[in-house]
Amino acid sequence: MASATTAAAEWEAAARKTLVARKPGFGLPTACPTCLPVLLYLRMSQVPFDIHVDYRFPDADHIPYVEFGECVAFNNENGGVIEYLREEKIVDLTSKHPSVSYSDVLSTKAMISTWLADALQYELWVANDGAHGSIARDIYFSDLPWPIGKVLHWKKIRDVKRLMDITKLNAAEKEEEIYRKATAAYDALSTKLGDQSFLFDDRTLTILYFEFCSPTDADALLLGHVLFVLNALPATSMLRSYLQNYDNLVKYAEDIKVQLVEVGSSSAGSASSDMPSSSTPRKTSSSGQSYKPKPKAKERTEEEKKSRRRTKYFLAAQLISVLAFLSITGGVDSSALDDDYDMDYED
Repeated sequence: MASATTAAAEWEAAARKTLVARKPGFGLPTACPTCLPVLLYLRMSQVPFDIHVDYRFPDADHIPYVEFGECVAFNNENGGVIEYLREEKIVDLTSKHPSVSYSDVLSTKAMISTWLADALQYELWVANDGAHGSIARDIYFSDLPWPIGKVLHWKKIRDVKRLMDITKLNAAEKEEEIYRKATAAYDALSTKLGDQSFLFDDRTLTILYFEFCSPTDADALLLGHVLFVLNALPATSMLRSYLQNYDNLVKYAEDIKVQLVEVGSSSAGSASSDMPSSSTPRKTSSSGQSYKPKPKAKERTEEEKKSRRRTKYFLAAQLISVLAFLSITGGVDSSALDDDYDMDYED
């Protein structure tokens, strides 16, 4: 890990920074509830950066991450990307508030990162509404072959339930507790915001720039959560219905979406995908899309034959890998799933 001095120097020397995130969706530049706050934080800081989509590790904990020079700030290290940039004094929005106690900011962030984050995780992975499961699959696993995506989705649900200590016996009690805490958080944050532009600022939001107003990292976390809930979760979502009771939180997010998400998407830089290794230069066309040479016409028929053969081999390998995975984990007992987790894979 680079020292603070080295990291800050690398940041200043890097002509362009790259945010590696999950793919866009639901009218948002990234459909990932973890990536969106980081993107907003960088745009609030007026940092020029490119967005790069990583399809190789759909549910990896290290995404999102920011590359700058020889340094990388990962989501699963040092408290996350935002906290790393703040602690290394690279980008620190909160430092613009000398009159605000950081303990107040920290307690606000803790409420967003626990009560609201838990409620969102519950809705994405545990809630019985089929639309919620579909949203999670679209975000994390839709680009994987069906068997692999299905197994990873099932495993993620089990992991979330274990993390939240949810069983069939206490499911109703846990759900009530999760939504009670989320509602309390919305109520406290709505009161904190009032009619201000940001949680710790009472000045007016300027168009495109922030010379006369000062968001904090708490704003990035809250805005990322609110924008995701309003745009990605279905109308049947309980969390979304609770959030919509707080008009100032909804307006707060809608204003930012116009200024930073919609306008920023056209000016913040290009987006690319199919990420190579960090040490390999990315080769893109002028449109920002990965460049793939067009096959010669005389080779087309033979290439199609080879492609079909490779597809068969690939599908066979996928099936074998799934069977191997299930055998290593002890197999999947359908009765156990019904009893312990009440799972339903009907699409």
